[in-house]
Amino acid sequence: MRRKIDILSVAVGLVLVIETRADLLDRVNDALSIRDPQKRFQLQLSGLIDFEGYFIDQRAPALIETDDSFLFNPRVSLFLDAQFAQHFYFFAQARLDRGFDPSDQGAQVRLDEYFLRYTPLDRPWISLQIGKFATVVGNWVSRHYSWDNPFINAPLPYENLTGLWDSAAPYDADTLFYWGHVGEYDTGDYSDKYLRLPIIWGPSYASGFAVSGSIDKFDYAVEMKNSALASRPESWDVTNVGFENPTFSTRVGFRPNEMWNLGVSASAGPYLLSQAASTLPPGRDIDDYRELLLGQDISFAWHHWQFWAEFYETRFEVPRIGNADTFTYYLETKYKFTPQLFGAVRWNQQLFGTVRDGSERAQWGNNIWRVDAAVGYRFTDYLQTKVQYSFSHQDTTIQQGEQLIALQLTIKF
Repeated sequence: MRRKIDILSVAVGLVLVIETRADLLDRVNDALSIRDPQKRFQLQLSGLIDFEGYFIDQRAPALIETDDSFLFNPRVSLFLDAQFAQHFYFFAQARLDRGFDPSDQGAQVRLDEYFLRYTPLDRPWISLQIGKFATVVGNWVSRHYSWDNPFINAPLPYENLTGLWDSAAPYDADTLFYWGHVGEYDTGDYSDKYLRLPIIWGPSYASGFAVSGSIDKFDYAVEMKNSALASRPESWDVTNVGFENPTFSTRVGFRPNEMWNLGVSASAGPYLLSQAASTLPPGRDIDDYRELLLGQDISFAWHHWQFWAEFYETRFEVPRIGNADTFTYYLETKYKFTPQLFGAVRWNQQLFGTVRDGSERAQWGNNIWRVDAAVGYRFTDYLQTKVQYSFSHQDTTIQQGEQLIALQLTIKF
């Protein structure tokens, strides 16, 4: 309890100092930028400092990794933007935190994103990109940073774990049910959490190539990545997973006017790692088993209201079992009460299909729904805080993190 009070005291102190000295961050921002007077070159260093606290109704839900009822999860994100020769753009993101997802691990430093983009024309009709970057699928990724996301966590499609592993194939349907903690197979031991896969792991910073552009009211993007959308962060670096079994993803968007943005996404690629080859049926290869995803997304803005929704139909081709299907979606809205105060509500749900178990068919995952509510306040252009409450329920006896309270303080520079 003493530790929680100390953390809260430090956070309150930071709010008071930064709110009264917003001019200091203005000067810092100017000092971290370099601009050529002829506009041939521009470089900007910026960042986010996040202080997060999670009050968890154990067992920890989704991708949160801790056995404690309270988790303090600080994070520093540094961004480098460089524009040169008008047609070239470089971006890099480095992070210092306790793990890509909230956890009680020790500190680590990572280079999460880096890419070079070339736009050969004066109009944004086509751009070529290479590096390690977020997926083009859906509409949440474009607002997933803490400063832009009305919530503290990700929507359910990006963090709810299924019973599938990437390191091994299930021996039979019972193994899949055991890995997914389905019904009577749920022992309450969730030490295997990090082995399990969601349908999309966060922003999916896998490595690869992309072609994108905007033509009139249409947007398009196509990418080839080294790992599937469901892959874990360790699989995103090309030094760990090569391009022997690539994943192809695409999104086509339509903007009929300034209020609406509609999109359709698709992805296909193997989700198993090479180390799983020994667990496959004889004569079969990794690329015989893919994650197939079809998605639809909507965004809408009108006066003080904003609305987002995404729907994903996903099929995993599972060795010895067949097709494992799941449908997940979320509906999210944000309302700005004042230029500084906003509130947001999000409804999430994931439904699982059935697979053959002997002479019968059985559901291969626990259906789940979750409601998130958040309130945020932007003190200045550089300081923001959010409070979130989440309640979830699974169709199983043992619940994981049924209630969650999260707080976040973000400093932008």
